[in-house]
Amino acid sequence: MTLSENLVHVVDWSRRKAWLVILAALLLTAAAGVYAKYHLGFDSNTESLLSEELPWKKRQAVMNELFPDNKHNILVVIDAATPDQAEAAAASLTAALQQQPDLFPQVRRPDGGPFFDRYGLLFLSAEALQETSDRLVAAQGMIGQLAADPSLRGLFDALSLALDGVSRGEAAAVDLEPALAVFADATEAALEGERAELSWQKLLGGSNEPRLRRFILVKPQLDFARLKRGGKASAAIRAAAEELGLTPDRGVSVRLTGDVPLADEEFATVAEGAGMTTALSLGLVTLILFAALRSWRVILPILATLVVGIIWSAAFAALTVGKLNLLSIAFAVLFIGLAVDFGIQFAVRYRDERFHDGTLPQALRRTARGVGLALLLAAGATAVDFYSFLPTDYRGISELGLVAGTSMVFGILLTFTLVPALLTVLHPPGEPESVGFAWAAPVDRGLLRRRWLVLGAFGALAAICFFAAWWLRFDYNPLSLKDPDSESMATLRDVIDDPLAMPFTIDVLAENEATATAEAERVAKLPQVGRTLTLDSFVPKDQGAKLLILDDLRFFLEPALSATPKPTPSASEELDAAKQVARKLRDYGKEQPEDSPANRLRRALKAVTEEQLPALREALIGGLPQQLDQLRMALTAEPITRAELPAELRSAWLAPDGRARIQVIPHAGVVDGPALRRFVAAVQAVEPDAAGAAVSIVESGQTMLHAFEVARTLAVVVVAALLFLVLRRPGDVLRVMLPLVLAALLTMGTMVAINLPFNFANFVALPLLVGIGVAFDIYFVLNWRAGRGRPLQSPTARAVVFSALTTAAAFGSLAVSPHPGTASLGLLLAIGLAWTLVTTLFFLPALLGRPPQPPAEALPVPSVAVPVAEEVG
Repeated sequence: MTLSENLVHVVDWSRRKAWLVILAALLLTAAAGVYAKYHLGFDSNTESLLSEELPWKKRQAVMNELFPDNKHNILVVIDAATPDQAEAAAASLTAALQQQPDLFPQVRRPDGGPFFDRYGLLFLSAEALQETSDRLVAAQGMIGQLAADPSLRGLFDALSLALDGVSRGEAAAVDLEPALAVFADATEAALEGERAELSWQKLLGGSNEPRLRRFILVKPQLDFARLKRGGKASAAIRAAAEELGLTPDRGVSVRLTGDVPLADEEFATVAEGAGMTTALSLGLVTLILFAALRSWRVILPILATLVVGIIWSAAFAALTVGKLNLLSIAFAVLFIGLAVDFGIQFAVRYRDERFHDGTLPQALRRTARGVGLALLLAAGATAVDFYSFLPTDYRGISELGLVAGTSMVFGILLTFTLVPALLTVLHPPGEPESVGFAWAAPVDRGLLRRRWLVLGAFGALAAICFFAAWWLRFDYNPLSLKDPDSESMATLRDVIDDPLAMPFTIDVLAENEATATAEAERVAKLPQVGRTLTLDSFVPKDQGAKLLILDDLRFFLEPALSATPKPTPSASEELDAAKQVARKLRDYGKEQPEDSPANRLRRALKAVTEEQLPALREALIGGLPQQLDQLRMALTAEPITRAELPAELRSAWLAPDGRARIQVIPHAGVVDGPALRRFVAAVQAVEPDAAGAAVSIVESGQTMLHAFEVARTLAVVVVAALLFLVLRRPGDVLRVMLPLVLAALLTMGTMVAINLPFNFANFVALPLLVGIGVAFDIYFVLNWRAGRGRPLQSPTARAVVFSALTTAAAFGSLAVSPHPGTASLGLLLAIGLAWTLVTTLFFLPALLGRPPQPPAEALPVPSVAVPVAEEVG
């Protein structure tokens, strides 16, 4: 018995046992749905997408084991109106998060905290430290007054003393003008109900470029079983900031970025997009099916097959891979887009057979005999296409290949069983007319008459696209796949040039602390390297000279900072002090313009009321106590060595076994593929065992490209072998494959024209299009072998057109996904599918020419036969 006859028996048995088939399908689907519900999970760990056996992954694993605190972190970015406000916000939020050790095992500040409060001045150059010291010494009178009385009264008394000094000629007015301008701005804003907290750090230290941003590095407790593995931690950080009043309306913004929020938001976007695109694709497919089949009794079996197939595939995924990843979650849309072709081909052929025969049983048998082998071959080619991803090191895509490839098996099985059973039960009426495209007769004739012109035109297009493909690029930047409007991504773009937040760094492991410094200096000489950091980077240089400057500063400031505190003033005392300053400013500014800082401050202080004092206190002295405490702490700095650095700092740079970490930071702006690859290549040339984010990005890109090459080669070779096994004629195999090659070239040419690069998400599109194109081409080539001409007028053409439209609708729905990577995959699939349809409908008929005269010989395959009188597909 031939394979075609076996398929006829399967379809006929399903018709005769229709209710048994439907009941079995319902029971299996219910069981599969329950199993999938309780066993199918989501793996939000993007690192699991690649095999752990890759050499660079092993190096990264060693680095992660030695320095676990540097992995899976949340970077909290705090911006404020003044450095004082930013520092206070960072200190208070750090303290609040440290009170939740179960949720945040480690909270540290890479740019602040007790260590930098004490030794921060030693990290300035000797010249900058001397300049800061001179400013502080000059302000020692005001500092002493404020240390003894850190209130509005103390501030106004200090300002009165400064004005007296100018009037006596003991100080220059020009030195007082900047302070008056700052006080005037803050006072006017406070009285108008606005926030304008002045910076005592800038006022006392004289910093020309105050740091308005602070960072907190948080290592959260992660839950990889949740869609957002760090969602609970991120929510807790935002709640703590809200509770502390660190909000934009109070002049402070708290944003989250880092590998945990970036991964959380990306996976949530993909999951959200998967649900949306699956629903959208089902809706669009339903509309197109109605246009193709015109009867809900024919459409319903196909839709039922899609739903059942998705549930079976989900259960299979739960059984085999356990969890869906960032890529395999797209299996449902791929199944809809590809498996619907089987149902459409079967249903359109069934409609045509009902028109010719008139009875449902005979129409089903003739459909199975005429289209069964072609559908089986198309499904096999598509499944093989997906399975070609299995032998790659790209675990994410290999799991997608396993699930999606098996879903094709489910799809063709349901097409030969459930579809005939449902058609039998629903019993659609007969067809009044043929379902082919009669209007396409002129096109068929034109393609034959101008066959060589058509082939020449497509050949010219192929040549152009072949040369254009040299300009096709691969986007190595994984950030291109993330939603640019998400908080984590927008924040990262904002801070990416800051060395403390730069994500594209390299880690090098040195044998010990001593060799780490030498290796870091050697790597730092590379032109692609911006700077290097080791544990020694946190030991200030030239401590001797700087400590002498601090000794002099301590001599002048310690007495001022140690002044006996005065009692807290009353509101009336603060108002009296304000009025006294206003009177002195009147004399000071009488020769100055009305809009001078002195006169502006005078008018503002005269207008102060007791009700406005709280706002004025917050604006003028809110950050003063903290700044005085930091100044006292900075004056306690002593010589420090590597061994005396804080434990949390040492653990980030020195492993328990004595090996030391070197961080290599590129020049600012290194985020694009070529520059990043040059940076990694330069460092690996001198440090072959380098690891880190930059190495992972470049190496993962190479791994994925290799997976693409393997999958593409396997897909083409195995599909060609399968075709040869069935067709047995090299010429016919070539007739099926040539349109695929042409469609691939036209797709790549279009990508260059619209500036659509390959990336880590969409590079799988071309191998997938092999399976789609093979299915379409097989239908026409088998028709041609059976001696049937007029390809565009046949039911096959109608089925292929509407199948392509439904597939385009399914894949095109991916293009509206909120996830840029998924959207680029959908766009590329839609482009490739459009060219596949063009080459199938216009290039392939011209390539085939006139069919062999009937009777055409049956397919020369043992146990496989297609009757010559039947049109395939």
